[in-house]
Amino acid sequence: MLRQVAEGVLVHESEFIQSNSVVVQGRHGVLLIDPGITVAEMVHLANDLRELGQPVVAGFSTHPDWDHLLWHPDFGDAPRYGTARCAASIQQVLAQPDWKEQVAEGLPPEHADDIPMELLGLITALPDGAARLPWDGPEVRLIEHQAHAQGHAALLIEERGVLVAGDMLSDILMPFLDLQAAHPVDDYLEALRLFDGVAARVEVVIPGHGSVGDAGQLRVRIDQDRAYVQVLRDGREPDDPRVGPSAPLDWLPDVHQWQVQRLAGTRGHDEASG
Repeated sequence: MLRQVAEGVLVHESEFIQSNSVVVQGRHGVLLIDPGITVAEMVHLANDLRELGQPVVAGFSTHPDWDHLLWHPDFGDAPRYGTARCAASIQQVLAQPDWKEQVAEGLPPEHADDIPMELLGLITALPDGAARLPWDGPEVRLIEHQAHAQGHAALLIEERGVLVAGDMLSDILMPFLDLQAAHPVDDYLEALRLFDGVAARVEVVIPGHGSVGDAGQLRVRIDQDRAYVQVLRDGREPDDPRVGPSAPLDWLPDVHQWQVQRLAGTRGHDEASG
């Protein structure tokens, strides 16, 4: 079910980790961002758009994680975009003969049989460093960074006051760093600084997973995420409910400990090499 969160901006929330698919209405159709998880959800979303008389005229994947790269034939064959780094990352995966088996290893067992793989990742790379999304609708500004994944991009729809944050600024998930990057902590802090720079123009923030928030909640989430990342950097224990005994999802404390261990290993290597 689509829910309007701002003028011309609607959200569909999945049962899978409160995944948000975002619909932005344009002049002749809609931009569909990170469009869903299961076949049933996508068919339902396509039917909702059909009832609204709103064809999909463009798609966008915020980053190259499988749950943000999906598509369904009912959405049509509109161009699907991603940043140049996002497209290059998924193209490397799709070039492997066993890519479906590789992706399947990360699928949630309870939904695995209902996740469409055929059109996964078939996105068009925007020019490197592109600042705007090419489509016939409200101007969409790309805020690219490397915090969560290669080529991750948040989208700022300024005339609607909406920030589509991808896998960041969640009220239920703590920051997931790209631990394969050379400088994961610095990358994440830099992305949060970019969000600070646009926060005054945002009235609604839509995370990839979690609850839609208002301007006040955006500020809270930026500060909370920065505090968490700084704690990881310094090797201290976080005071963050998302990874404590009452964590929204019971596997989050394990992911937190994994991040702690990986970063501790990186610090040890840096100290030894220094």
